[in-house]
Amino acid sequence: MKTQVAIIGGGPSGLLLSQLLHRRGIESVVLERKTRDYVLGRIRAGVLEQGLVKLMEEAGCADRLHAEGILHDGTLISYGDEMFRVDFTEHAGTPVVVYGQTEVTRDLYDAREKAGGQIEFNVEDVMIHGADTNAPFITYKVDGQERRLNCDFIAGCDGFHGVSRQTIPLDVRREYEKIYPFGWLGILSETPPVNHELIYANSPRGFALCSMRNENLSRYYIQCALTDKPEDWTDAAFWEELKRRIPADQAANLVTGPSIEKSIAPLRSFVTEPMRWGRLFLCGDAAHIVPPTGAKGLNTAASDVHYLYNGLTEFYADGSTDGIDSYSQKALARVWKAERFSWWFSSLMHRYPDQSEFDLKMQVADLEFLRSNKAAQKAMAENYVGLPY
Repeated sequence: MKTQVAIIGGGPSGLLLSQLLHRRGIESVVLERKTRDYVLGRIRAGVLEQGLVKLMEEAGCADRLHAEGILHDGTLISYGDEMFRVDFTEHAGTPVVVYGQTEVTRDLYDAREKAGGQIEFNVEDVMIHGADTNAPFITYKVDGQERRLNCDFIAGCDGFHGVSRQTIPLDVRREYEKIYPFGWLGILSETPPVNHELIYANSPRGFALCSMRNENLSRYYIQCALTDKPEDWTDAAFWEELKRRIPADQAANLVTGPSIEKSIAPLRSFVTEPMRWGRLFLCGDAAHIVPPTGAKGLNTAASDVHYLYNGLTEFYADGSTDGIDSYSQKALARVWKAERFSWWFSSLMHRYPDQSEFDLKMQVADLEFLRSNKAAQKAMAENYVGLPY
């Protein structure tokens, strides 16, 4: 089998790249190791920067997003019973959109299927060959049968544990990582959100986040120990702990109910350099991971897609390699800014096991400075809604 761009990974970044390329007449094949239902069953973040919204529009996949997405002009930050608002529209001129990553992925799958896009599911033993040559190809198995996909370029959208990053030789790539000493316990419940805006809470008991998917579906998180397991927490215990971490007036309005999903996510910052080796390009979690504080994971993957899609479009339109040659440099420049914001916001809002009394005082001082200083709020707002591509 032959295609122009082989895409490893059928998550949102791989599907978005495939759909955007299709709109420019560029062929692609997507290889996904799981089933469509499995991919759509993964619960992920749901705060979209305008850059991603515009890419969905360009991909022809934004109708449901605009109909069902919730515009957020700001966010609430609390510490103890104190709470203040950072206004995105005032400070950055644009809102974010709350629309679940699962729904983004569903819209992209529907678009690829409608367009007759080639997606292979349940692929195994994926291997990349000749990425540093002008004739790369991929071998893999489906139902035990060996297959080969010849291509011009390979986009590795297969996540942290995928084969793409590992294909780049160790003497070429360099990796940077920070492991945080806690996780997030999250639940999904069919209850109305406690507030119409997100609440990021710094509490002496640990961080909490009140989020939502829609008017009757809420997503809540609390900071927890890495040794905790979801089954350690009953729904009742979760709700009681959440109430202790958010301001009393918000806790009084919290509507509780049975969880329909419960999971724990560890937090890490990770970047690999470079994001290109020969004709192999890394996108999204294959190249970088951010803590979920600030919702940069999917959005940073989208910016990778933006740079790669435009570079490939230039190549097929007029033979120019400028875009693909500068891909890694451009993508990484924005990635590191997103990493910095996620690291800063995580440091501001969480309790760390080695924090001294001085450290805690500095954290409160930083929060109060953010509360009172318009320049600090502007910097936060610009990073939260997304830096320009």
